[in-house]
Amino acid sequence: MTGMRVEATPLPGLLVITPARHADARGFFAETWNRRRFAAHGIDIDFVQDNHSLSRQAGTLRGLHYQAPPHAQAKLVRCIRGRLFDVAVDVRRGSATFGRWFGIELSADNGHQLLIPKGFLHGFVTREDDTEILYKCSDYYAPECDGAVRWDSLGIDWGIDRPSVISERDAAAPPFSAFATPFDQEDPE
Repeated sequence: MTGMRVEATPLPGLLVITPARHADARGFFAETWNRRRFAAHGIDIDFVQDNHSLSRQAGTLRGLHYQAPPHAQAKLVRCIRGRLFDVAVDVRRGSATFGRWFGIELSADNGHQLLIPKGFLHGFVTREDDTEILYKCSDYYAPECDGAVRWDSLGIDWGIDRPSVISERDAAAPPFSAFATPFDQEDPE
């Protein structure tokens, strides 16, 4: 079985991972997470929780979210139905790319996954109705560490003027200009 394609982004540590798909008349099979294969690419993350999100309406925006230390989370995000625009923002104090964002379309068809390290904000907007994403997390959900930054305060081109659906929490999140990052630049390992 062949492996996967791992592509660097302009933000250090943020990776686009595309698992090989083995297709036949029945459909396809893909290995989306394998500790040994990821370690061979220098990715050594211990995921402890999987989350599944369904957004019923195209234009649903979720984010920009983070979980602060001591329960910061790395995430491996993939779309299993529909299509979305996924965004990560580097908020690691001291990072040369602090405040910069990267976005990519994730879809059930393209099979791309986004590996988001600790120290990034994360959000997405759906492009199709009934879009579902799955994401692995490197720490358990800790409500006392949960936070958000307003989606429209960083100049991100979401491809929409305004969301069709957004939670009250996300709509009321503070702007990036008021965000005091709890993340320090991590030493590469």
